[in-house]
Amino acid sequence: MANHVPRRQFLQAGLALSTLGASKSLRLDAQILKSANAGRVRFGIIGVGMEGSGLLGAAVTLPGVECVGAADLYDGRHTLAREITGNAGLFTTRRYHELLERKDVDCILAAVPDHWHMRVVVDACNAGKDIYCEKPMSHTPAQGFEMIDAAERNNRIVQIGSQRVSSALCAKARELYHDGAIGDVEMVELSLGRNSPTGAWVYPPPLDLSPQNLDWDTWLNDAPKVPFNPERFARWRCWKEYGTGVGGDLMVHLISGMLYTLGWNEAPKSAFALGGIFRFPDGRNMPDTHAVLFDYHGIPVYVRLNLGSSTREFARFLGPKGVMEATGDSIRLLPQTGLDESPSYYSGSFPARMRAEYVNQWESEHPVHYGHEPVTADQLYQGPDWDDLKPHLWTFFEATKSRKPVPEDAVFGNHAALACHMANASYFQKKQVFWDEGSRAIKTN
Repeated sequence: MANHVPRRQFLQAGLALSTLGASKSLRLDAQILKSANAGRVRFGIIGVGMEGSGLLGAAVTLPGVECVGAADLYDGRHTLAREITGNAGLFTTRRYHELLERKDVDCILAAVPDHWHMRVVVDACNAGKDIYCEKPMSHTPAQGFEMIDAAERNNRIVQIGSQRVSSALCAKARELYHDGAIGDVEMVELSLGRNSPTGAWVYPPPLDLSPQNLDWDTWLNDAPKVPFNPERFARWRCWKEYGTGVGGDLMVHLISGMLYTLGWNEAPKSAFALGGIFRFPDGRNMPDTHAVLFDYHGIPVYVRLNLGSSTREFARFLGPKGVMEATGDSIRLLPQTGLDESPSYYSGSFPARMRAEYVNQWESEHPVHYGHEPVTADQLYQGPDWDDLKPHLWTFFEATKSRKPVPEDAVFGNHAALACHMANASYFQKKQVFWDEGSRAIKTN
């Protein structure tokens, strides 16, 4: 059976109710609570690129939180870190171990390419530092278990950065589901589509990037050695040597939100994927279109990811009592009775006299009270963007003081990452793959 993820404890939801015909619209307002624990949290950040700069900018606005150092292999991001913090004297370095060695660093934020996650997390835990690491947790299945072991061995807080797990909307979806709003889930549909070069990671490399201001050989880590390449530095998600493709970039958000909403904490039993490079044949080796069917203890979960056609992002949960659909800023609950609303059309195959007898009997058992027909009340919950960084960062910083577990810990983050690894394995092997818990490996039979 699936394990339940701990409920988050740091958001308050204020509800304003307005009634519009047969719909109910409720507003969920999330707010950062004042710390119940005294003292500032001082952090260092490793990686100040696209995601890291956003993390840093959000973190320094939180009360009682201070950045005391930044590490990046590209010198231009040292300047950026000083600009974001407004601290011209901020300590910066290319060598992240210098942050881990500092006594004034309480914890770490890490936003580095996927192929660096395991090394940074393990090193931080071994140095006695709690760490917030961007998603996906790992670059390979085996790495995730090394990270879990490091966290447990050193009694460290590890939080993975799929931030919707800490959103007011995700909490409301979880509450609705566990209150029985749709009954037991029977199927899940997850979807996200983009249609732009930037959305497909075709980012412009820094204009001054060179081997003089970037430690290229170190950046490659354990990946095959290749000559300095600005496109690979900026667009690393396009290559499996450094990233995990749309699975690790996009799917992991959808999977993490689903796991938290349903209270599951597990890897899928199997995955079968199809896809290809259709829109961006630019030298990348990760697909720009990826469709996956997962088996979660018998429940089908279908995921559709596309970088060549923009479609609305949603997570749709289907059950016998209705449908719950979550998007970036809303949850819509559509209750269903599951009952016939008129005589069965199958009676059209009856002879006329038999059909009339059946219809008369059905109508006598389902009397209509004209003017008092039942009205289905759809419900709409609206709130802050479920990918807002601040609530998720706040959870982490508070946990570093309280030592209370975080919802998206290393075990949870590993389960979400394993789904992405299985989707990629199925795509490259062109067959269904299975998770073998005993050997902790992806297998094909």
